[in-house]
Amino acid sequence: MNLTAVDYLLWVAIPYAALAAFIVGLIWRYRYDKFGWTTRSSQIYENRLLRLGSPLFHFGIIFVFFGHVIGLVIPENWTEKIGISESMYHAGSYSLGALAGIATVLGLVILIYRRRTVGAVFSATTRNDKIMYVLLGLTLALGLTVTLYGNLSGNPHNYREDIAPWFRSIFYFNPKPELMVDTPLFFKLHIMCACALFAFWPFSRLVHVFSAPIGYLTRPYIVYRTRDTRELGAHEPRRGWERVGS
Repeated sequence: MNLTAVDYLLWVAIPYAALAAFIVGLIWRYRYDKFGWTTRSSQIYENRLLRLGSPLFHFGIIFVFFGHVIGLVIPENWTEKIGISESMYHAGSYSLGALAGIATVLGLVILIYRRRTVGAVFSATTRNDKIMYVLLGLTLALGLTVTLYGNLSGNPHNYREDIAPWFRSIFYFNPKPELMVDTPLFFKLHIMCACALFAFWPFSRLVHVFSAPIGYLTRPYIVYRTRDTRELGAHEPRRGWERVGS
């Protein structure tokens, strides 16, 4: 197969550039912007929409993440060895993936609506946040589109034969761009948006994904002391009404 310079750019250069930006960016952000390593929570401004949109988005994205890990990292012959046929895998993958994708996108829509319509939240929204929401929204929308299309058409694309091996080849440092040449267009757009999102990830509020309060498990307990200025051993007055006058 004759590959063009565009094929090498899209399926070799851009993925490695995104991966490098992701790793180096996280290291840089941790070393030089620890105080900015936060979600910049806006719960204090509005809570009703947040209580609805945040669980939908966060629980949905967790299932989406693990679905991608299983689909891209675990080879097809491994699941077949434990008795999961390809038809069974795709039936479960596309049905659960559709539910997780819909929940995630719905949660994100609610969060964006809240950020746009609640004045205090909108005022706290930076240009960085807007770029992050655009990249995240496009990536999720394209991923949900290919999932729903696979369900509705009854002929889902078997991404474990081309996209998954290509994805693993990137981490083997033996990229195989030829696997991506005949991949459907919407899958290609989904991957390109994902590369842009991961390259931008370290410089956005999404870094909070890598935060965990592990230090709380080992830090010393906090000692609280009274502000009473009386000397130790002084007589503690009896509780109750005090006598007034002589």
